[in-house]
Amino acid sequence: MEAGIKEREHLARYAWLSVGAAISTILLKTAAYWATQSVGLLSDAMESIVNLSAAFLALFVIRVGVRPPDDQHAYGHEKVEYFSSGAEGGMILIAALSIVIVAIQRLIDPRQVERIDVGIAISVIASLINLGTSIVLMRAGRRFRSIALQADAKHLMTDVWTSAGVVIGIGLVALTGWQVLDPMIAIGVAIQIGFTGIGLMRRSTHGLMDAALPEADVQTVLQILGENLPEDAMYHALRTRQSGARSFVSMHIQVPGEWSVQKGHDLAEAVEQAIREAIPMVTVFTHIEPREDPVSWADEHLDRPEHG
Repeated sequence: MEAGIKEREHLARYAWLSVGAAISTILLKTAAYWATQSVGLLSDAMESIVNLSAAFLALFVIRVGVRPPDDQHAYGHEKVEYFSSGAEGGMILIAALSIVIVAIQRLIDPRQVERIDVGIAISVIASLINLGTSIVLMRAGRRFRSIALQADAKHLMTDVWTSAGVVIGIGLVALTGWQVLDPMIAIGVAIQIGFTGIGLMRRSTHGLMDAALPEADVQTVLQILGENLPEDAMYHALRTRQSGARSFVSMHIQVPGEWSVQKGHDLAEAVEQAIREAIPMVTVFTHIEPREDPVSWADEHLDRPEHG
């Protein structure tokens, strides 16, 4: 587990990559807008500004998240990454609303789209930058279980699809001469990225509410328990939760009351070690109970009932 934590200290370099990509695409897409006066390309440029803000936010939370546990945060700081994901979703929604406002104004007051070939060429270059950066960030995010990097990667990939839609839109304007297609495409783009923003905010809220581990990880824990517990031992009160990159697993293991403390401890250690080897960055808590004691069966729920 410590090796994983040590590797996560280098996550900031991926966030800096995202910052560089955002600055490059802002400059390129702004140039494309000035060359064409396309509101679709303007919407694309505005989303890149959101990308830059999101990249700086991801950089900040990653630096906070890799800090070691302290007296005030005994379980680490990884959960801060959910704030980045939620804030990025909010910024995407703001960008979507801004695009709609500009597009409606352009529907009311249409303008000629100019130098379409130049705009398309610049937009394609910017999209390739975003595509490459997104792939790198997503791989790093999955490898290091970074919610912030994965959210940033998804946002950049959304930007790629947004740019593709804009290019198609202004291409259709060039073929048909229908200027109204430009703002209409922009509104469609705004709706699409708005759904992305909502998705990121929902994921952030889900994480902040201490959601359980993914089903695959839960099944791994159950398999380990099945393989390591002897016939005269059992478990209950199994609980899991995700906190950013870190996972938590807790359970009660019931053993015969005649067992020695050392024997119960050895079993708990074997179970904990197997789970730590199977799930990266996981903290495991076990509690040994005598299975003959009725009280041992009364603590299945989070709030334990009172006993007289």
